[in-house]
Amino acid sequence: MTKYELISEMSRLSGLTKADAERALEAYLQAVETALKNGEEVKLIGFGSFITTRKEATIGRNPKTGETMNIPARTVPKFRPGKQLKEAIGK
Repeated sequence: MTKYELISEMSRLSGLTKADAERALEAYLQAVETALKNGEEVKLIGFGSFITTRKEATIGRNPKTGETMNIPARTVPKFRPGKQLKEAIGK
């Protein structure tokens, strides 16, 4: 599903106009991004949680040249699905 398709589906399900659904989605995405940047966890009970984890620096290898390279430490976002989402998908 693309972002446009998601906005259309949100509009259909909520009765909002597509413009209002797009603004709502943009606000949601911005709020999640801001929270994660601030080191906060975003929990949507039943759906899942957005969290950040710290990846330590490692040594990798360039697949084209075989040359070793340093991969710096970084913070990466992760999503953990909730129980209801897992059950709804059936996996």
